[in-house]
Parts: sequence; structure tokens; C-alpha cells
Amino acid sequence: MKAVRLYDAFDLRVEEVDKPLSPPAGYVTIDVRAAGICGSDVHNYRTGQWISRRPSTAGHEFCGRVSALGEGVEGLAIGDLVAADSRFYCGQCEPCRSGRTNICEHLGFVGEVCDGGFAEQAQLPARLVFKHEPSLDPAVAAMAEPLAVALHAIRRLNPPQGEAILLVGCGTIGGLCGLLLSHLHDGKLLFADLNGSRAEMVAAICGGSVVALDKSQARTALGDARLRYAVDATGSTKAIAQGIELLDGGGAFALVGISHGKLDLDPNVLVEREISLIGCHAFEDELADAIALLPKLQPALLQFSEVLNSLDGIPDAYHRLIDGRSTRIKTIIRIAD
Repeated sequence: MKAVRLYDAFDLRVEEVDKPLSPPAGYVTIDVRAAGICGSDVHNYRTGQWISRRPSTAGHEFCGRVSALGEGVEGLAIGDLVAADSRFYCGQCEPCRSGRTNICEHLGFVGEVCDGGFAEQAQLPARLVFKHEPSLDPAVAAMAEPLAVALHAIRRLNPPQGEAILLVGCGTIGGLCGLLLSHLHDGKLLFADLNGSRAEMVAAICGGSVVALDKSQARTALGDARLRYAVDATGSTKAIAQGIELLDGGGAFALVGISHGKLDLDPNVLVEREISLIGCHAFEDELADAIALLPKLQPALLQFSEVLNSLDGIPDAYHRLIDGRSTRIKTIIRIAD
């Protein structure tokens, strides 16, 4: 079968590999229907930061059809359409036992510690496999995982209804946070991104306004409203610092981007204005809820996405994403019907 495998930084190869053997106890085999490229996939390709096995089939955002069951698997049947959980957690450490599997002491991710979804087939523990509505377009079902990440960030931020919210970064997670807020929240949405056309596209789909990280622009867009809540999906320490400066007192800033460098921050700003910085890592139990939202969000999710029709296009897609040449916020690869 065909698979896209990461050997090292800047060494991604489309290869023919053997299909998985019969699944071991507790595992299932999935015929992959569609898979999405995540910003963390591209980050790992550029830096090699999370390469723990060479080579490894990349891809942790994917959906497919169950084609084989290992011994002891319950609640799934051959032919079920499913989406994958990306978090390979141990289930035994204290965070796992308390339900915080996203901060497992031994946490790894599908596509790194085990082979992922950039292939015609994948094998996962059954606990990481969730059924979805059969009517979903595979390109939408493959977005269950990043939607769960966005939903976790929104829940961590927990903005009261009516509050304006700033979304810094209009890539996949920033855009999905905006989309969720447009359905779940009734406050004004402000979008900031260095790529103006991308910000305009996301704002139009989500019903928000585009602003620069500038007090006068934000104030004009807000009118009489205050700005107490924000999400950073860039990881840019400069953008985070600028966002903090825009916030009025008494709110929170959720950080969900992968950062480079250190934040130069006077903590008195947080103390005197009672601003909470909230770290958001992957998701806890939001995947099932995200999957349930997919049918309602399907039209917008398809507008967000560019869809490729072959695994062969993944290496070029990585470079288009690195160079900022993608016209959409999510790249999905259709692999099978």
C-alpha cells in the first residue's frame, strides 16, 4: 500500500509499504478515507522536534472505515465509519486516571509514536476510534480531531455570553475556534492574521470583523464593547504580547499555538488587570462532542478546506503551507471512498 513516511527533518517520502497484519487484541484496522495536514505535522517536518521513530507514517487527523477487529474489541463492527483520536496516552498515570489524558505523563501522538493516517490503512487501539454520522463527507469527518482541539480551547477560555472575543491567527485552529464561537456564542468576533486575505475569508464565514493587533483598530471594531477574552493560535510571542496589551481587565487569554522563543512579559500587567493566561493542550473528552457538531458545521468546514485526491500530493502541500501559498486554512487528502 502507499504511505507517506517521515524519516527526518525535511525528509518526507511517498513509498510502497506492507499493509498492516491482522490487528492485535484491542486494536482495529482502518481503511483510511481522508486525512488532514496539521500545523504540527509541518512543524515536525521542519524541525524534527518530535521524531521518535524513523521512519514513521505521518498524519493524526483522519477518518476511515473499520476493516478488521482485534480480539476483545467491543462497540465497533466491520464497516463502521470512524474518526481517529490523535492522543496515544497510557491510561495508567495519575493524569490519565483523573481524566486528563491530554497531559498524560507518557503522552505521544499518532503519526509519531505509532504509524498514522497518511496511508491507505492504519491500525489503532479501539479506544482511539469513534464512530461518526455516515452522511458526513470524509473531508469533514477528517476534521473531527482539530475541531476537538478548538472546542477544548473554547471551553478552557469559558467566555461569558455577550463578551467580545479576539482570535489571533486564522489558521486551522484559530478558524475553527471562530467557527465554534459563531455557533455557540453571541459576542462580537474579531480576527487578526498577518495574511489579510485569509483573515477576511475566516471572518466572512464566521460572521466577524478583521482587525490588526492595534488598540485603535480594535476599539473601532468593538464600539462600546469591552475586549476581555482572546485566543492565540499562532504561538508567536510577539502576537501574544500584542494581544495582552489589547485586553481590558478581568478576562483571559487562551494559548493554543505552538510557540518558539520566550515571552518577555511584565507579570504586573496580569496582576493589576487580572488577566489569566490559560494553556490549552490537545483535548480531553471533547472528541465525541466535536464529532456530534460536524453535520451542522459541514458547509462551513468545506469552505475552509482544499481537498487533494492523492497521497502523492502531500510533500508539495507541506511546502505550500510552509511558504504561505495555500488559499485555505485546512488541506485534506481524500484517499478512498
